[in-house]
Amino acid sequence: MTDGDDFLRWVRNDLYEAELALHNGDAGPRRALWSRNEPVSVLGAWRNVQGQQGITELFTALAASFSDCTSYAFELTSYDVVGDMAYTAGFEHTSISVDGEPRTYTLRATQVYRREEGEWRVSHRHGDTVAE
Repeated sequence: MTDGDDFLRWVRNDLYEAELALHNGDAGPRRALWSRNEPVSVLGAWRNVQGQQGITELFTALAASFSDCTSYAFELTSYDVVGDMAYTAGFEHTSISVDGEPRTYTLRATQVYRREEGEWRVSHRHGDTVAE
């Protein structure tokens, strides 16, 4: 199995499950996959943050707002792995309740990853809404 195959398996399984948990109100699995090393950052559809405290606060706030995810799919459009760095780019298609109100939306999402102690960790996320 190549580094790329191993990375894609992680994206399609561990990362997918963590995102699904967040969309059902549980930030723990997503936070567990994020780097504990600086720098970390989010340029998000709802909020921008930098650093460990900002990441934790953002994920906690998102989990408090999200519930009842009826559909979440990540449409991967490109990725690469170069040594201990990788990225993904694609579209996140989500049907969810946000603060109790049903919503369906698509985000463009690009993430950057570092391999730390043999495990992939997210270090940066950029997401923005797709105009319909």
